[in-house]
Amino acid sequence: MEQRPIRADTYFKGAVRRLKKDKGAFIGCIIIAVLVILAIFAPLLTPYDPVKQDYDKLLLPPSSSHPLGTDQYGRDLLTRIIFGCRYAMVIGVGVVTIQFVVGVTLGLLAGYYGGFLDAIIMRFTDVMLAIPSVVLAITIAGFLGGGLQNVIIAVGAIGWRAYTRLVRAEVLATKEETFVESARAIGCSSLRIILRHILPYTLAPVIAYTSLSVAIAILWAAALSFLGLGAQPPTPEWGAMLADGREFLLDAWWIATFPGVAIAITVLGFNFFGDALRNALDPKMEKGLR
Repeated sequence: MEQRPIRADTYFKGAVRRLKKDKGAFIGCIIIAVLVILAIFAPLLTPYDPVKQDYDKLLLPPSSSHPLGTDQYGRDLLTRIIFGCRYAMVIGVGVVTIQFVVGVTLGLLAGYYGGFLDAIIMRFTDVMLAIPSVVLAITIAGFLGGGLQNVIIAVGAIGWRAYTRLVRAEVLATKEETFVESARAIGCSSLRIILRHILPYTLAPVIAYTSLSVAIAILWAAALSFLGLGAQPPTPEWGAMLADGREFLLDAWWIATFPGVAIAITVLGFNFFGDALRNALDPKMEKGLR
């Protein structure tokens, strides 16, 4: 019996249906929504300044006036964590944008044209993959210097490699399909074929991986800031806050604990949603596939 392809509208309706039934997706959506709300409305949610120092309130434990306590400079910790949501979102979006543009572009070119161009791109990608990510990130961040913009560039420079390999594999499987051959036969340009016919069919796994990449980007940025190579004081970035709390683990445990919890919850939320999105977009999950 001839295999009938799944229609695009049926496929995406099935994906949305599976996503709605996934408890992980629900939890992830709630966490991400809360983070976005906190990032947008941060100035309206707290009366304190995230960077203003108050030497009359040094190292205060959690209380009614300061629910998460204060740090060694008297700054309200809850306020700094709320404002830290902004930096987490900026880092996540910025890093993934760099990875997506570079990785998808190289993957499309390598997969579609093949031959010498494919060999050059993939050998370069293999060389970059041979370098440990932590070494590459620290080297780039150290060369560029501290700062939010530089940490975005450093983390973005280590994530495009996976996008390139993923997209190339999808393009190799798609470019031999009948609809692509038909587009060539009627004289469509290579650019039109890539953007109009091939790219849409490679986006499902890429979109799922992108959600997971946001969590990885936030984690990497926090790690670089913890090492002093990322956001610099007094920026309320969670990794930098975690580093500040190292000296006070015994006397003021809340300074390091709550930023760490914020990082963990954020990464967990994006991982939940990313896993659910990957499962929902998997064509093998569609009933009726033969």
